Formats: sequence, structure tokens, C-alpha cells
Amino acid sequence: MILPSTYKCPKCGNPVVTYMQVGEPAVCTACSHESIVPAVAESTNEAPAAPVRSRDTPARGPAGTEVQLSNTEEIPGKTITEFYGIVSGSTVRAKNIGRDFMAGLKNLVGGELEGYTELLKEAREQAIERMTAQAESVGANAVVNVRFSTSSIAQGAAELFAYGTAVRVR
Repeated sequence: MILPSTYKCPKCGNPVVTYMQVGEPAVCTACSHESIVPAVAESTNEAPAAPVRSRDTPARGPAGTEVQLSNTEEIPGKTITEFYGIVSGSTVRAKNIGRDFMAGLKNLVGGELEGYTELLKEAREQAIERMTAQAESVGANAVVNVRFSTSSIAQGAAELFAYGTAVRVR
């Protein structure tokens, strides 16, 4: 299971929880500052907020078939027989007034911003679904080197982007 890492945002000092690897960009949910995950990011040793699929829990594509996802270059015990290229899925999500109001109150007392956690969970799931659908459409049954990226699109809106290499394994 992939565990999230945490580091302090260099702009506002709030904790940034990310699934990104060292050297990849991550966005602070408090101030929307984009920074590079530092080498000193620490594992939170907590279960992730959203299910992270591994080779043991394949994603289901729109056709109901199983597409194996891996954040490594290969899937242990499987042989890659064909490469189909890069596949991706993305979604742009905006904060809403209710979540903003509750987050503002929570910032006063501290703690998890559950509304934003749920928003990011839904965004990750939708991006994975879209990436999986694209992989199926080219004939792949697995996606390797899966990565996530976020970017700020506009004030209060962010894109979550999932991408990887579509392959056929046996």
C-alpha cells in the first residue's frame, strides 16, 4: 500500500499531504502554493485518505474488465507483451462555499479539512476511472508507472491528473 508523505508548505507553513514522490510537484490545499516535494518529506504511517489500488486490487474499467495499476515499471509475476503508450485521466474540481466556510472555521481550531479530503478522494477516483477507460480503449489490460499530479487552474479550482503507460501483460 502506498502511504502519503507530509511536509510543511514553504509559503504558509501548513502541512501538505501528498502521494507524489520526492522532486515531483504538489499543491498546498490551504494556500494553493505549488512546490516540489522535498527529500525530507516523511511518511505519515497512516492509511491513505482514498483507496490506492495495487496489483492486488485492479481497477474496473467501463466495460467491467480489470485493468491492473502499478506505480512501478513492471508488475511482479507478469510479463509485458505490448506497449500502447501514455494514457491519462484528469478532472478539474472547484471548492464550494459550504466547504470554504467549514474549512475557514476548521483553520481557526486546527484539524483535518474533511470536506477537502473528500473532494480530493473523489477527484483521484474519477481521474483513475478516466485513465483506465483510455487504457481499455487502446487494448491494454494494465497501466504501469502510474503517477498523480495536481495544478491550480484558477482561484479555488485545481486539476488532478493521473497518468501512466498502458501495456498488455500476461
